[in-house]
Amino acid sequence: MWAAAAGRATKMLERNVSSILRPTKGMDLKIKRGFCSKSQEGSKQKPEVGGHSTFKVPGHKPSDWEKKVLLWSGRFKKVDDIPETVSFELIDVARNKLRVKISYLMIALTVLGCIVMVIEGKRAVGRHESLTTQNMERKVRWREDVAQSASAKP
Repeated sequence: MWAAAAGRATKMLERNVSSILRPTKGMDLKIKRGFCSKSQEGSKQKPEVGGHSTFKVPGHKPSDWEKKVLLWSGRFKKVDDIPETVSFELIDVARNKLRVKISYLMIALTVLGCIVMVIEGKRAVGRHESLTTQNMERKVRWREDVAQSASAKP
């Protein structure tokens, strides 16, 4: 019963498929994707008379800060390893990696700070200290200072 219904549904879908997709039935899809199936040998550019290629990848000369970012992100080991020109994508990826590392560091420091505050709070409770008692002691000192300053004025 289910097999017959599935067969009918498949036939209905085959009838409704657009005419663009029909030639691909039974064919290898790699053949239809012209941009992806080119061989590496055929895509090489022929150099010009001066020996320079006709296609130049846009490069960017990294600043000192960008070189530090490339080092901190782990892309290069030393400043000497960084080429004179790098792609914008390489700098962008390095910035994103560094951004993620800094975020992880901030998360770890926040969790560590929370743990330290919990421990300090428990120690304060053990010493019978609280914000209420500290505020009351401070107000008593202020009142005493005000009373002393009022009595000292003749």
